[in-house]
Amino acid sequence: MSEPGVRIGVLLVNLGTPEATDYWSMRRYLKEFLSDRRVVETSRLIWWPILNLIILTQRPSRSGKAYQSIWNRERNESPLKTISRAQAEKLAQWITSGIPTNAAIEVDWAMRYGQPGIAPALARFVAAGCDRVLVVPLYPQYAAATTASVADAVFAALAPMRVQPALRIAPPYPADPVYIDALAASLRKFLAGLDFSPEVILVSFHGIPQAYVDKGDPYPRQCEETFRALAAALGPDGKKLKLTYQSRFGRAEWLRPYTDETVRTLAREGCRSLAVITPGFVADCVETLEEIDKENRHVFLENGGAKFATVPCLNDGAEGMEVIRAIVARELQGWV
Repeated sequence: MSEPGVRIGVLLVNLGTPEATDYWSMRRYLKEFLSDRRVVETSRLIWWPILNLIILTQRPSRSGKAYQSIWNRERNESPLKTISRAQAEKLAQWITSGIPTNAAIEVDWAMRYGQPGIAPALARFVAAGCDRVLVVPLYPQYAAATTASVADAVFAALAPMRVQPALRIAPPYPADPVYIDALAASLRKFLAGLDFSPEVILVSFHGIPQAYVDKGDPYPRQCEETFRALAAALGPDGKKLKLTYQSRFGRAEWLRPYTDETVRTLAREGCRSLAVITPGFVADCVETLEEIDKENRHVFLENGGAKFATVPCLNDGAEGMEVIRAIVARELQGWV
């Protein structure tokens, strides 16, 4: 049981989103993202001119078009922002009605890059009297470029505070049974609604440079943990699974096998039906809705494939919220 008068803040954090799809909005977002030393570890003397003189003059327009194709026009925001808000709202509702506690728990959400930011959310918690904060990075698999970057931003926001709240950062959960069960249930439900049975199911994770792994990043090992656990949970259908990595950037070697190359090869070798699931993403975003469902669908069909399907992320559906609730309940133990 928590101490009387305890106030706790719970902050869900995802990667980020531009505020709009125009050139300057995309440029601001990409500059913040690609200036993070966790994301790009290249020497600043080399990277600064590449970023500012080449990438930020060319990439905003291309990225803006990708976002335009998936933009939530009703709310005028990216799907990631829409889903992240819904996840926080549903978590708050569950805490209000589902957790017997004498602690006051505030729930908020933030993006590592773009808005809403991490620092303002933490400031709101402190202003509301929260003396304990649980930060939940919504990355099932740890990478320095994602989970550690969230921690960097949290520590930077707390650094100038004279009175700091106690802090917990939820760990990754690559093979957590609740997460794996949710993935398996979601996948089974989706496949049952298709008019075909895929010959291959790609399990596509976001890639990182191989150099980061060589320095000790555990990310691919944790992706493989998720892959093996999901395959085991699916039983016979698990034999259809194939692990790949997507979203590579630049000319350096990234984690292999690459998703787009695998999609092309499968189609050319006679695979006629393919499904792709992206368990490293807890919410649909440009990497799933545009890169997988549009770009890779096109690659598959152009090279001889016939049937292609993208499995939705867990999002704020029943399975997705069960995972978030389980993580929060586990990490609040001792406080609540």
